Amino acid sequence: MSARRLLVVADDFGIGPETSRGILDLMRAGVVTGTVLLVNAPTAEDAVRRWRAAGGPGDLGWHPNLNLDRPVSAPGAVASLVCRGGGFAPLGVLMARLATGGVRYRELVRELDAQLGRYRELVGADPALINGHKHVHVFPLVRRALAEVLAARRLRPYVRRVIDPVSCLWGVPGARGKRLFLGALGAWAARRQRRAGFPGNDALAGITDPRWVRDPQFFARWLARVPGRVVELAVHPGHRDETLIGRDCTATDGQVQRRTDEQALLSAPEFARACAGAGFDLCRPSRAWDLRTEAARAA
Repeated sequence: MSARRLLVVADDFGIGPETSRGILDLMRAGVVTGTVLLVNAPTAEDAVRRWRAAGGPGDLGWHPNLNLDRPVSAPGAVASLVCRGGGFAPLGVLMARLATGGVRYRELVRELDAQLGRYRELVGADPALINGHKHVHVFPLVRRALAEVLAARRLRPYVRRVIDPVSCLWGVPGARGKRLFLGALGAWAARRQRRAGFPGNDALAGITDPRWVRDPQFFARWLARVPGRVVELAVHPGHRDETLIGRDCTATDGQVQRRTDEQALLSAPEFARACAGAGFDLCRPSRAWDLRTEAARAA
């Protein structure tokens, strides 16, 4: 058995019907090993029903969300997180509020706890893995609130560590400014996640912008360069989903096409060959930590 584990985690399960269908297709094919649910999305309940009907072909986790659709809490109870109309503030507004002290900590805790409660209501279990929508879990105030919510329920799930190694940052083009910013926050958050005892990955691959996914070698290039024994590949596949336009993206920013491009790349036989060539075995996030512990004991 290979010494390296690759966790292929599809973000945004439940965001729209065709996105969820694409993720489930890849799960059934054994390519995607875990996905995370946007519990406040309009089609979240249907996505869970479909995942369950498919036999739970991969891990299901929670995608804490603070910038898409409406909060689970009453908008008035989380006023520092919403805009006029009661929907979440866009990501840029949220980041500005976090940077200037405009987000109230107790409201963050309230909304994250409500979302976790909604996850348990929909799924009937605790999440196997967690990562934030748009990586918001690496922002210090959000990370602290999430840690408080999980500690109150005595949960220690797998939590994504946003660690973009230098070998990938300079060897894999695409979104380098965003990756530098997220990597700096992610390294800080990862140290605290380790100290708190949360399982996680050694490195994260796959962060990019839409145009780079058109390259047939996109995933192969990442896998050939990323170090670590437990690596997470963050992916955003899906079939064409018009319900995302005006909610998660615009009609012209390329994000809808990006999902279909990733769907095609992950479905192609070249992806399996790239995994094998880099020495990876595909693994569910819930199992990766156990395998590493077993390997360490055997050594």
